[in-house]
Amino acid sequence: MAAGLFEGQYVWHPAADDRELASVCVEVRAGRYLSACELLVATREDLGLRAHRSLVLASEAADSDLAERWLAEEPSQEAALMWARVAVLRALRAADAHDERARALERIALNACERATAVAPHDPTPWVARLALARLHETGEHAPRGLLTEPPGPWRLFSHILRLDPFHREAHHRFLAYFFSRHCGSVNAAWDVAAFLSQRAPATSPLRLLPLVALVESYNPSQLLADRVWEQPQWRSTALAVYRHWLPEAAGYRFTPVLDLAYLAHALIMGQREFEARAVFVAMGPYASRMPWSVFGEPEEQLSRARRACGLPVPGAA
Repeated sequence: MAAGLFEGQYVWHPAADDRELASVCVEVRAGRYLSACELLVATREDLGLRAHRSLVLASEAADSDLAERWLAEEPSQEAALMWARVAVLRALRAADAHDERARALERIALNACERATAVAPHDPTPWVARLALARLHETGEHAPRGLLTEPPGPWRLFSHILRLDPFHREAHHRFLAYFFSRHCGSVNAAWDVAAFLSQRAPATSPLRLLPLVALVESYNPSQLLADRVWEQPQWRSTALAVYRHWLPEAAGYRFTPVLDLAYLAHALIMGQREFEARAVFVAMGPYASRMPWSVFGEPEEQLSRARRACGLPVPGAA
C-alpha cells in the first residue's frame, strides 16, 4: 500500500490477504466443504498455516451444520479437525455468554478433540483446540521452576504440544490466555508467564510479542496514567526489539500476520515511537483486527487515530 493512498475501507476479515483461504471461506459459508478439505490437506506440513486456516474456517462454519455433515459424509483427519475446531468455538462462545448449554457443549467439544487427536496424534492443532478449553476451569498443575509467581495451570497439555511444535504460535496465546485475570489467573501471573514464554523464543519469533499482549490485557483505564505505561523503558524496549528482529521476517509470511502487527503497532504508538509504528502500519496495508484496539474504544476509531498520529491516511479521508 502506498503511504499516500488508502482506497476503500479497512479489511477486517481474518483471512486478510490469504486469497486461497478467503475463497474457501465463501465456499464454507455456502455449505460446501470439499475445498476446505483440500486446503487443510495442503497444510499438513505447515503447522502454523494449518492452525490459522483451520481456526478461520471454523469461525465461518460454527453457525451451520457443515462440520457435522462433513464428518458424517467424508470422515477424515481434516473433517475431525474441523469438527473439533467448531465444537470448541461453540463451547467457548456459550461459556462466555453464560449460556445454560455451555457444559453440554463443552463435553461435545472435549469428545471432538479426543477424536481428532486419536486420528492424528502428531498434529498439534487438535491439541491446541483442547488447550483453548482449559480456561473454562482452574487447573492445579504446578508450574516449572523459573516463574516468580509459580502459577498453576494446564502445564502438562502445553508441554505435550511443545513436543510436537516448540514454538506453536496459537498454543502460546491460548496458554497465556488461561492466566488472564478474567479467566483463571491474575495480572502478575499473566506477566510472569508471558515473560517466561517469550524469553525462550527466538528473537525473530512473533512470540516475543507475548508480554505486550499481557500488557494490553491488564489495561485499566481507571488507574492513574494508565496510557503512559507503554512509555516505560521495559515495554518500549520490548516493542523496539520486536520491531527490529521480527518485523523484517513478517514480510516473508504466506499471509499478512495482521494481529501480531496490530499489537506491535499499538505498543509503538503508545510508547511514542511513531516512526517505527508507521512502518508496521504500512506492512499491515488495509488489513485490520479488532484487537488490541477494541480494549481502548471503538476499534476503527482507535486504529484510525493511531494511523493519523503516524501521518498515514485513513478510510474516507480526502
